[in-house]
Amino acid sequence: MDHSRAPILEAIEAYRRAGGLAFTPPGHKQGRGADPRVLALLGRDAFESDLLTLNGLDDRRMSRGVLEQAQKLMADAVDAEHTFFSTCGSSLSVKSAMLAVAGPGERLLVSRNAHKSVVAGLVISGVRPVWVRPRYDAEHHIAHPPGPEEVRAALAEAPDVKGMLLITPTDYGTCADIRGVARVLHDADKPLIVDEAWGAHYPFHDDLPSWAMDAEADLCVTSTHKMGGGLEQASVFHLQGDRVSPDVLKAREDLLGTTSTSALLFASLDGWRRQMVERGDELLSRALSLATRVREEIEDIPGLHALSAEFRPLAFEHDPLKIVIDVAGLGITGYQATDHLAERHLHTGLSDHRRIAVQITHADDETTVSALMRGLRGLVGHDFGRCPPVDLPSAAELDLEMRMLPRDAFFADSEHIPLDKAEGRVSAEMVSPYPPGVPAIAPGEVFTDAIIDYLHSGVRTGMFIYDAADPDLGTVRVVQ
Repeated sequence: MDHSRAPILEAIEAYRRAGGLAFTPPGHKQGRGADPRVLALLGRDAFESDLLTLNGLDDRRMSRGVLEQAQKLMADAVDAEHTFFSTCGSSLSVKSAMLAVAGPGERLLVSRNAHKSVVAGLVISGVRPVWVRPRYDAEHHIAHPPGPEEVRAALAEAPDVKGMLLITPTDYGTCADIRGVARVLHDADKPLIVDEAWGAHYPFHDDLPSWAMDAEADLCVTSTHKMGGGLEQASVFHLQGDRVSPDVLKAREDLLGTTSTSALLFASLDGWRRQMVERGDELLSRALSLATRVREEIEDIPGLHALSAEFRPLAFEHDPLKIVIDVAGLGITGYQATDHLAERHLHTGLSDHRRIAVQITHADDETTVSALMRGLRGLVGHDFGRCPPVDLPSAAELDLEMRMLPRDAFFADSEHIPLDKAEGRVSAEMVSPYPPGVPAIAPGEVFTDAIIDYLHSGVRTGMFIYDAADPDLGTVRVVQ
């Protein structure tokens, strides 16, 4: 296939060159109706390229097949048989993937270290999760994806499941043995869905972790905006084999997705695919070299340590572009470090009780990396003040009883009670430290003293709770 082509970008360019007048949405009419102050900030080009897919980017019959051509090029680039673009983020894509494999009342193996979007998918669908516990590093308090052994044991206990949803890599960049897990499931003729939101760049360089389509997964979801070049909310799901029907997958996506898809987001996907096919190896090689330099320089900063060997043997692989920095040697939390860096206009991703994570991508260079290192060195010697510790639960204490299905608990009659009175009660909401957005307790699970202490102490220390009705966790919503 001709990867120098970018069908969506070409269609936008042709539309703009033709100078057509639209009597359709969007109502700003290519920026003519936009507030001049908004145009001054965002630029007229963004509005002029904000077109309808139907009767804009293409005709009402999609007869020129602009989107179809772009999706076929993406599939070819990453060794998939079918590719679907989504403009609602991987949060929607993963829900579509789950619904393509299991329906209401059916069971699905699900990694318990799942993002809140997965739990939301369980609530929406009525699918019955069979949780597969992650591999937990008790020394460092990090959950890694489950491996073939854990999946084989779960499958033996629940042979009627329709398949599995595996989350890899984690927000810490640790990866599962996808091929090993896939073979366990395929031996039972079950499909494997991989939530590979953080791994969109994996197909384009040999020194990155295994790519789900190469590792025999049936269906995978990627967030091209996370580590790639897509605009925010740009997402793709890829399919191969015959265990999941492409028609069923498309129908499930249509059920949840928007009918007002963004040409801007589609264009960013199209352009990023072309860039990666043409220059991905070169650009990612540079990123890998910069990441190596960052790790080496971090080791020279007193009190800081870049984790790497610590992830083995529980993690099968680790993405070298995801740099996890332990700041506990400075006597501070990751929350404090993140806030301090943000005040200096350096914005990091994940933070927890003792770590922060930064990502290096193909967009970084000497300037950005040097700024990061100046910021990290500035952590040393700063008076952060005393921060109370987080009461961390053990692996066993993270294994909560699921007394009700997530859907049933979420929609049940509920009441708000003080968190310290919630022991023994069934949660009616998700409570997710964010990032990474993995629920500490999901709807249907039972509060324990250990989880209550963890949440109380976490919020006191600086943990951010994204989705609870009361983000300060003075109260929680429980089943009546």
